[in-house]
Amino acid sequence: MDGSMKVFKYRWVMLGVFMLVVAINQLMWISFAPITGEAAGFYGVSDLAIGLLSMVFMIVFIVVSIPASWVIDTYGIRVGVGIGVVLTGLFGLLRGVFAADYTWVLVSQIGIAIGQPFILNAITKIAGRWFPMRERATAAGLGSLAIYAGIFTGLAVTPMLVQRSSIPTALMIYGAVSMAITAVFAVLARERPPEPVGPEERSLVFDGLKSVFRNRQFILLLVLFFIGLGLFNAVTTWIEDIVRPRGFSIEQAGLIGGLMVIGGIVGAVVIPPFSDRLQRRIPFILLALGGAIPGLIGITFATSYPLLLISAFILGAFLLASGPLGFQYGAEITYPAPEGTSNGLLLLAGQVSGIAFIIGMDMLKSPSTGSMTLPLIILTGAMGAALLLATRLTESALVRNQ
Repeated sequence: MDGSMKVFKYRWVMLGVFMLVVAINQLMWISFAPITGEAAGFYGVSDLAIGLLSMVFMIVFIVVSIPASWVIDTYGIRVGVGIGVVLTGLFGLLRGVFAADYTWVLVSQIGIAIGQPFILNAITKIAGRWFPMRERATAAGLGSLAIYAGIFTGLAVTPMLVQRSSIPTALMIYGAVSMAITAVFAVLARERPPEPVGPEERSLVFDGLKSVFRNRQFILLLVLFFIGLGLFNAVTTWIEDIVRPRGFSIEQAGLIGGLMVIGGIVGAVVIPPFSDRLQRRIPFILLALGGAIPGLIGITFATSYPLLLISAFILGAFLLASGPLGFQYGAEITYPAPEGTSNGLLLLAGQVSGIAFIIGMDMLKSPSTGSMTLPLIILTGAMGAALLLATRLTESALVRNQ
């Protein structure tokens, strides 16, 4: 269907710039997760107060996601994503300047968090506007890969920076990088290619909202994102608390979380292109959800450091690969609803559940040892339920007609 459509090499530049923006925003989100205990001591607050620095991204997302999707779909990429880029750069720098003050750090986190949906909700918009149908799951996969790359950097590099310097130094470095990426986006970002590269006509945003909530397949996909993305948000937020009772250090916790994200990068690179090549989404979504369960079991019970690393990699490789597949599948089954609308709603579901899972894990952990085994067992059961629900998905008409 799109074989005769013209494609433009600049699509890769556009995707590369967008990936930089996504990565730095996600690094800002997760940078406190692997140093929870040390940050709590530095600021003189509780572990939950440090968890709030990550959780605020999910809280803000619930409020801002739909307006952000409306801006992206109404005013386009440069305006919509540009708002997120500017907020990330300015508040990232502010966070570095006032890094010694918890209140200012929290305010800065809120500013960066407001920018997040303006960035993340555009993943399928970039893919749909710049890439032909045969490459869109791949483009969405690379966009999601940037999420994982930013998270990995935050999880793995932050503990090393803090151990070798200080929390304020680490935050100042991240702030300077965020401003540099803001400048790169301003110079290189383009709105659209010279000619359309595939079907792009979309309904109005609020008409799209009405249509997606009448779509049973999309409602089912929302439930899957509620479980899967919420689980990922909760596990990454509490990664140090999960492994600390087993005697592991903050650097080891950072590497465990980082390896989970490396697995996600591998999965996002390998699995979506196969989906594009075979023009099938459902088998790969099932593979991703099913493969994540053994990894989660390992995270729940492993006391050996090598086994924890292996489990983290398996969990990430499968669970995180389901994200870009789900984003593209959601855009296809809700067509002609705007991509920003479907993308934003899926992310919104994961933010709502992330808040619930983060609070729930803190409430259900052992009061004597701090162990989070019980809440992790409950989340494993939820993943099993998600796998069963995913068997009821059907391929989209857009893919069947290729």
